[in-house]
Amino acid sequence: MSTDRNTPAATVERFSELLSQGRIEALVELYEGDAAFLPEPGRTVVGTASIRAELERFAALQPRMTGSVEKVIETRDTALVAYRWQLEGTAPDGSPVDMAGTSADVLRRRPDGSWGVLIDDPWGAGATA
Repeated sequence: MSTDRNTPAATVERFSELLSQGRIEALVELYEGDAAFLPEPGRTVVGTASIRAELERFAALQPRMTGSVEKVIETRDTALVAYRWQLEGTAPDGSPVDMAGTSADVLRRRPDGSWGVLIDDPWGAGATA
């Protein structure tokens, strides 16, 4: 994990921590107001209200999410982060949930120096079983 909290990598890593803790409002704060999120391959939602609703669905799985930053490309106030993640949880019917992928996340530096997620594509490099 990154030691500096004000990096694109640390922001993406923080997502895993917050989701595992079920902290929806803190998760939503990671996103820019006009952010786009792909909750499943081929479907995009835009804006924090829609993103909040999708994150609540993920949090209902009582997930344990882990991962590692694979690559960061940064220029000025924009960054691309590739993040290899794994998620284990429990579906509403009690069955186990096991998902993994490598995300492609675009972040933008905020005026306060922190980084906000502008595009969150958890399936960026394709979902895996």
